[in-house]
Amino acid sequence: MSSRTSNRIFDIVNITFVSLFVLFCLLPFVHMIAVSLSSNRAITSGEVTLLPVEFNWSAYTQVFSDQSMLTSLGFTVLLTLATTLLCMLFTIAAAYPLTKGNLKGRKFFMYLIVITMFFSGGIIPEYLLIRDLHMLNSVWALILPGLVSPFNLIILITFFKNIPPSLEESAEIDGSSYMHTLLKIVLPLSMPVMATLALFYAVGRWNGFQDALMYITDPQIYPLQLKLFQMVQNNMVTELTQMEGANRTALTPEALKAATVVFATVPILCVYPWLQKYFVSGVMLGAVKG
Repeated sequence: MSSRTSNRIFDIVNITFVSLFVLFCLLPFVHMIAVSLSSNRAITSGEVTLLPVEFNWSAYTQVFSDQSMLTSLGFTVLLTLATTLLCMLFTIAAAYPLTKGNLKGRKFFMYLIVITMFFSGGIIPEYLLIRDLHMLNSVWALILPGLVSPFNLIILITFFKNIPPSLEESAEIDGSSYMHTLLKIVLPLSMPVMATLALFYAVGRWNGFQDALMYITDPQIYPLQLKLFQMVQNNMVTELTQMEGANRTALTPEALKAATVVFATVPILCVYPWLQKYFVSGVMLGAVKG
């Protein structure tokens, strides 16, 4: 068998496998969309699969009519933006010095960073720490504990090391400071990995609910995923059906849950097309040392 034929067979098998994997990931979300757009009768009788049955917008109308859900969406958007900005700021501030061989204690700091990837204090000590710092029911409880990801930090360190040293040396000869070199030379060359890490941080914050579940009891600052999690756990949609003038028998809980899942998922999906061109190159360049 020639190498050309072998490569063609490999391509066919690879494309088939990836296509099946994409379908397995996509079908549950398509089913959710179909349920959210179907009638009560079709949902309760189990007729809905991948296409809506007896098309109905009522679930989305009720979701968008709930002020608390819209408030939670707005809060989550602001929280995600603030978290991503601060995480990138502190990750850059930690990664750039650790690329310098003349930094005293550099190996010690790297060991500390790697250790945190394998060991942690545990959920109870973390909760006690947040409580003693008086950050319960505070936005900072959702931002500060995950301010720097060791995995993302190592990717960024590796990427910075791949930048030709001659560029920084030329800037140093011209009298550039470390900060000026970072802002004018290093960061502009690091846009692919910066976009990738920003996407990691944004998706992680958007999808996070465990920290909010432990630290937040004030409904005014519920992230969107926490509201969704509580709704799914209770198997009821109490907040959505207690609006003034709402008909509590108008919609099944399944339709409202499906509409809320779509409502919480679509915004973060809209971010991917803008960063897709940076994603693969950012991960590969930051993970492989040339």
